Amino acid sequence: MTPRHRATALVLAGAAVVVLGSTACTSRPVIPRDPCKSVSTDTGATTGGGELRASGPITQPTKAGTTTFTSGFGPRWGTEHKGVDFAGPVGTPIYAALDGLVVRSGTATGFGHWIVVDSLVGESPVSTVYGHMSADGLIAREGQQVKAGDHIANIGNDGESTGPHLHFEYWEGGRFQGGTAVDPMTKLGGASTPTGTATDGGNIELAAAASPIDCAGFGTVGGGELAAGSVPAEFDPWIRKAGSICPGIRPPVLASQLYAENQFRHGPGAPVSPSGALGPAQFMPGTWATWGKDHDGDGKVDPNSIGDAVMAQGHFMCALNDQVNAALTAGTISGDPVELSLAAYNAGFGAVQAHRGIPPYAETQNYVAKIILGQGKYTSLSSTGRLVPNGSRDGGQVVEAARQYLGTPYVWGGGSTGGPSGGGFDCSGLTSYAIFTGSGGKVTLPRTSEQQWTVGTEIPIDQAQPGDLVFGSWADSGPGHVGIALGGGRMIHAPTTGDVVKEAPLMSGMKARRVM
Repeated sequence: MTPRHRATALVLAGAAVVVLGSTACTSRPVIPRDPCKSVSTDTGATTGGGELRASGPITQPTKAGTTTFTSGFGPRWGTEHKGVDFAGPVGTPIYAALDGLVVRSGTATGFGHWIVVDSLVGESPVSTVYGHMSADGLIAREGQQVKAGDHIANIGNDGESTGPHLHFEYWEGGRFQGGTAVDPMTKLGGASTPTGTATDGGNIELAAAASPIDCAGFGTVGGGELAAGSVPAEFDPWIRKAGSICPGIRPPVLASQLYAENQFRHGPGAPVSPSGALGPAQFMPGTWATWGKDHDGDGKVDPNSIGDAVMAQGHFMCALNDQVNAALTAGTISGDPVELSLAAYNAGFGAVQAHRGIPPYAETQNYVAKIILGQGKYTSLSSTGRLVPNGSRDGGQVVEAARQYLGTPYVWGGGSTGGPSGGGFDCSGLTSYAIFTGSGGKVTLPRTSEQQWTVGTEIPIDQAQPGDLVFGSWADSGPGHVGIALGGGRMIHAPTTGDVVKEAPLMSGMKARRVM
């Protein structure tokens, strides 16, 4: 039985049998193969029929008397509040509402930091979201199982927050799978309060290694970050799986890398590079001898097999990422960990070490830049944090996308459709991200402010609406600066070196264009 065809399960604490099948993924396209089947946690034997078992009963996310309900679900301040808020002192314990698997624990736009737990309720996938914790307030880690009532985090005041509180969301169909946010209070009625006996996540266990590979990433760490339909269907499950191997290398990076390597071409007829690199991930024979394994279970170790190649790519990239992070900690190299890992894949880790960063080879520098710039195309727009784009071209969403990064450092050349790079944004990197995200991925701007001026239609500056672009610092070559109109004579922009993304009055002499 191969991973391509056998049942693969997400085992959730507190449930006799839990597995993700086609029922759990109806909101997103999946590869037309046998649906995931349930697996016994005792023997691993297939029980068949795509049967799903529920997780444990829902529990309040904070203990009675420790927080105050302060904000409900629905329209608020001109936006849609997709959860509810519980205010309490910094450090107040937060508890898992359902048995589940922690698929996200870390930084998030808007939230500062968040935890996302995937669970099964009856026969349906559900994600619960916990937001605004500080980094030291995260207790549960990615890939860990939790039970309802486990202490998973502490209340913080991070991100776009008006005071210490927990923002709590309940998503039917999965947070990253195109699901629907529902009012958590309709689910919490009658829910038990945590006993407080589970402290500091002490009873959290490592999750099972097996995970579903064809359920749009539900129940996998990182798998939900890949945008649906962004890669050929035969690659989709393997990229999600490979992007769940380690936290530093995610599916959008692997997808962009595969396109850069061989444009998803594969099989016996795929072209071989002049250097002799093979298959969709372009492994050199010597490297393949070390990293190639039979991941698709066909009895062969084949660099032209999608499963074998993509999983080897993921494992190799994660190993390089480990080396890069160790060298960064030691201070022997500097730069962005993902960019350095890509450079090591292309030129070798020795070259990265020798040059104390990305080597000054044109091929390697272009390779890294192409992949970083391209990853936005493969990133699920709901996977980065609070903003969940509605798929329409919405100026309000453009503004909200940019506001999620208020306070982010200016970095020359930083940012793309996929978000910040090198630790921040420059002016046109911020507008590239905000327009791409706010348009639901439908509008991709060129990279520089001069090039962005050629997109769309010029409008009078006094008619600029939220989400329009505003241009200034004019020279013979065009505008040297670009920002996003907020209305009322204000904009949000990434100003210059030493500054941060912020809101400010429009500059004198600015002009406006509507690009959506």
